[in-house]
Amino acid sequence: MDLLEILSWACIVFTVGMFSTGLNLGWLYYGTLKSDRTLIVVNLIGAFLHLLYILTYLTYTEQKRRVVSRIVGGAVLVTSTWLYISKILPPGDKQLNQLGLICSVATISVYLSPLTDLVAILRSGNIQCLSFSLTVATFFTSTSWFLYGLQLNDYYILVPNLPGILTSSIRFYLFWKFANQSSSYKSMQI
Repeated sequence: MDLLEILSWACIVFTVGMFSTGLNLGWLYYGTLKSDRTLIVVNLIGAFLHLLYILTYLTYTEQKRRVVSRIVGGAVLVTSTWLYISKILPPGDKQLNQLGLICSVATISVYLSPLTDLVAILRSGNIQCLSFSLTVATFFTSTSWFLYGLQLNDYYILVPNLPGILTSSIRFYLFWKFANQSSSYKSMQI
């Protein structure tokens, strides 16, 4: 088993364990344009899981109108992006580069979104709102995708995972720094 194959499996395992955004359709399309089996497999699984999450939430929520309007808004955004990439742009590198850029920006925004929470934690010293298991999963997922992108020399995979490594490292530091100050958090640890 060579390094690229090991990284491919690491990406699949860690990402399936951590799905938290609806970026799967964009990355699935990117993987399809590149004929990258790893991107296709992991994002097919992710898209299926997200569909199950949405249907389950829709079944049990009392705010169905609000959820349906968000689903429709998301579907319009995804469909518009797909139409732009597949019908307006010429096939080949132009499509791949535009889609890679769109997916990269979206992934970076997902990884950077908790920064405001991290600033509040630094000020208060209270880490109760942080999930250690999610931090570990994010670290391994973003690191494995970073290394996979490095092996492929694909900056659209490599670059957006740097913020995941960075924010996970910051969260690890916060756990280390404030774990002793948060007695109620210590009682929740296994």
